[in-house]
Amino acid sequence: MRDGELDEIDRRILRTLSRDGRISNQKLAETVNLSPTPCWNRVRALEESGHISGYAAVLDQRTLGVPDTVIIEVTVDRHDDDIFQRFSDALAELPEVMEAYLLSGEYDYLIKVAVAGTEGYERFLRQKLYRLPGVRHTRSTFTLRCLKRMPSVSL
Repeated sequence: MRDGELDEIDRRILRTLSRDGRISNQKLAETVNLSPTPCWNRVRALEESGHISGYAAVLDQRTLGVPDTVIIEVTVDRHDDDIFQRFSDALAELPEVMEAYLLSGEYDYLIKVAVAGTEGYERFLRQKLYRLPGVRHTRSTFTLRCLKRMPSVSL
């Protein structure tokens, strides 16, 4: 990889690893038509450059007892660096939060949480989210089912 540019082999490596992060180097090398050592060197370079930021297992919410996904839009009561930082730091500590985004527009944050039904969601709201610093307003939507889930960006 030269100056952060990705060639076609790097892209094939990234596509393959994004589908199967547990693939062996030998199998990866075969898949992208390289010998194992150059393949390993490319993977290391992609990790060091930040193109690969980590590896993770995709967990099944249902089997873990939190089958419901709720999307929550949050407005905070003040728009200053202190409240944004305090809210963001507190939000990052909540295990139910799967994803969280700072937004521009009508709402300040978009949060995706995994809960066990409406009772689990109410408990999350009352015992956790509403106790975070600065929460003024929320709007929530229960998802019915996931139509597409990608663990990383497409190449």
